[in-house]
Amino acid sequence: MSAEQAEKWTILKLLEWTTEYFGKSGSDSPRLDAELLLAEARGCQRIELYTAFNEEPDEAVRTAFRELVRRRGEGTPVSQLLGRKEFYSLSFRVSEDTLIPRPETEHLVIEALDEFKRLGQTNDKLQIADIGTGSGIIAICLAKNLPNAHVSAIDISPAALRIAELNAADHKVQDRIDFIESDLLAKLPATQPLDMICSNPPYVSEAEYAELDKSVRDFEPRQALVGGPDGTETIVRLIDEALPRLKPGGRLIFELSPMIADSVTEHLAHVDAAEDVRVIKDLSGHKRIISVARGK
Repeated sequence: MSAEQAEKWTILKLLEWTTEYFGKSGSDSPRLDAELLLAEARGCQRIELYTAFNEEPDEAVRTAFRELVRRRGEGTPVSQLLGRKEFYSLSFRVSEDTLIPRPETEHLVIEALDEFKRLGQTNDKLQIADIGTGSGIIAICLAKNLPNAHVSAIDISPAALRIAELNAADHKVQDRIDFIESDLLAKLPATQPLDMICSNPPYVSEAEYAELDKSVRDFEPRQALVGGPDGTETIVRLIDEALPRLKPGGRLIFELSPMIADSVTEHLAHVDAAEDVRVIKDLSGHKRIISVARGK
């Protein structure tokens, strides 16, 4: 190989160099990060890189890729650089105003859909609320899988709601979702009892927040993460507001940190309206989702 050939920055060489760089920068998935960002810069699907290893990208692609690599090296999450993240086999827009969807939250969607299946209600006209909707992932997944459901997607952040509305339009469910700017259920019209309330509320304690990875602390909205000094304060408010808004037998299903799961279930034991409390574990065996029914 000539010196000139050795200096060529092919797709493969770019990936190898960037993978090594991201590995030294602390990325948990350096090769995947490199492939996703190069595919973005090249305007192609990631799988297309594998048939183009010997190709030398033009200067425009290399310039775009360098900028993405620089920002990733500074800690910006890949999902924010791409402006999207996959969740429950769907692609969602994300921004610095929304949490990045995480696999753990899929357990909440699965539990909600399973509950309607257990009750034989998947084709019924259902009224559902998603509190703290963020990018709208929960509301949209439920609307996609429950064709007769109407969902109220609620968030205190108008910027997050704008992203959620775009995602609903992308997935063609905007006609069955109302977007409401509100602190929990304060501005949700009390026109009729709800069949279900779902939420991925802020549940990180102040101490936990201080220990979070820089890529989370510096690039995701604090108000969507911190649930109070102990992490339980927002959840307690949610329980107190949500249960009275449910139909008898209706369910509140929410995500939480395993670190506060026991204290939240202890609180529920003293809530008169709470019945049939279920704790769902994630794939790592951590207590991640709580489902509680309003007593009949």
